[in-house]
Amino acid sequence: MDTKTFPVTRTDAEWRAKLSSEQYQVMRAHGTERPGSCALLAEKRPGTFSCAGCDTPLFEGKVKFESGTGWPSFNEPIPGATEDSVDDSYFMRRTEVHCATCGSHLGHVFPDGPPPTGLRYCINGVALNFTPA
Repeated sequence: MDTKTFPVTRTDAEWRAKLSSEQYQVMRAHGTERPGSCALLAEKRPGTFSCAGCDTPLFEGKVKFESGTGWPSFNEPIPGATEDSVDDSYFMRRTEVHCATCGSHLGHVFPDGPPPTGLRYCINGVALNFTPA
């Protein structure tokens, strides 16, 4: 991912100016927010979750579900909104999810979600903005 050029690019200084320190740590340094710390975890209204880095719509509220993990979870992204890459950090292999428009780290996807996809997109809430329908 680090060598790919995304449609939205910014310098490191521009990212730091745009994002809060927690957002920068998660979205640009591939960190993770504390579980249960995000206000969007309890968000249940219809609407759209978008990237906090570039405003790209990522997930519709209708595919959000309570996974019990402490992070917002979704069945599937809006088609073309996210991309995946291999994450071998912390002595395990996971599938990282990042914004297809700006490359910002969003979270990970796991094969233990509910039907119909069987996927659980476990997303850091600080990486998201929510717009009610």
